[in-house]
Amino acid sequence: MPLALLALAVGAFGIGTTEFVMMGLLPEVADDLHIAIPTAGHLVSAYALGVVIGAPLLAAVTARMSRRTVLIGLMALFIVGNAASAFAADYHWLLAARFLSGLPHGAFFGVGAVVATSMVAPERKARSVSLMFLGLTVANVAGVPVATLMGQHLGWRATFLGVSAIGLAAIAALASLIPHDRGVAGSGAGLRGELAALKSLPVWLALGTTVAGFGALFAAYSYVTPMLTDSAGFADGSVTLLLALFGVGATVGNLVGGRLADHAMRGTLFGGLVSLVVVLALFPVLMGAQWSAGVAVVLLGVAAFVTGSPLQLMVMEKASSAPSLASSANQAAFNLANAGGAWIGGLALAAGFGVTSPAVAGAVLAVLGLGVAGAASVVDRRRVVVPGSGRERLVASHVPERGEAVRV
Repeated sequence: MPLALLALAVGAFGIGTTEFVMMGLLPEVADDLHIAIPTAGHLVSAYALGVVIGAPLLAAVTARMSRRTVLIGLMALFIVGNAASAFAADYHWLLAARFLSGLPHGAFFGVGAVVATSMVAPERKARSVSLMFLGLTVANVAGVPVATLMGQHLGWRATFLGVSAIGLAAIAALASLIPHDRGVAGSGAGLRGELAALKSLPVWLALGTTVAGFGALFAAYSYVTPMLTDSAGFADGSVTLLLALFGVGATVGNLVGGRLADHAMRGTLFGGLVSLVVVLALFPVLMGAQWSAGVAVVLLGVAAFVTGSPLQLMVMEKASSAPSLASSANQAAFNLANAGGAWIGGLALAAGFGVTSPAVAGAVLAVLGLGVAGAASVVDRRRVVVPGSGRERLVASHVPERGEAVRV
């Protein structure tokens, strides 16, 4: 694999750290700024909103620029946002800084995925994407716990200065390892060409699979702490280690999913979603003992992140004329899943169904994801490209095999 993938992973590590570290620093931030913890929780939402807005917007407006330049520019914006967080004078300035920090998130992963796949052979595309995502999963294992400890002992502002330093390291790696390119030329490129990709039904079905599938993850993961303490009986101090185990599972799932997807992309996606349904449905049982609860946390990470690379690659392939925008939109879908899944899991708790009920709600969402993925598979089997037309038509027959003539 090209060494340039390491530069993308470093950037992903920084982004993953800043995204999730706020959850661990909410008490320190709330105390320092004299606000309630629920109010401080809006800082998490502000970041997610920045991702949802920035992902398609920045990918579209930079569509004709050199992707190397875009990646470096996005990391520069990332540094500005985190430095602004460190020096925020009050809650409102920090809210704005967190929104700014989220803007480059989705576009970085979207453009980065396009760059990663362009540097490897076709049979290694999913693996290249998984190696970039490795920075994100490792951030959950090492980056977030270390940054949280740093914030607890040196102050939360020091954490964001540290994350800014990671951004500087990422820029240095991107500048030295990513090959120079001249951007995307031609009349079909640019904002109009990128936006045209979103008219495709297969693209929307792939994005819908991301929302439902990862919504299932976050319905359970958002409330995994009370499950571990109230149901499994762990002490509060043990939760950080268990969440690191989730990161280990996510890292394993990400690497395995990338390797399997290069051989059978759709099969890997279906397998991951089925595994997610099973794991989440068993959560009420697995949370009955400490050893099985630990296993459940690891399996949740594995099952969820097996689907990451195939979903990212599938969206890019369905929008081959504008992969940067579609790939970035998939990151926006991921954050919608984060917000929506947490909301649905919260509804299950509020309804009084028990502390493990968010996992059952997640299992239902995973079944929905399977349904959307199944619908996408049916659509794909009925779509063929008319040679020379650049357009797709629906046909009632099967998808032609390689080398077979297409009848229209």
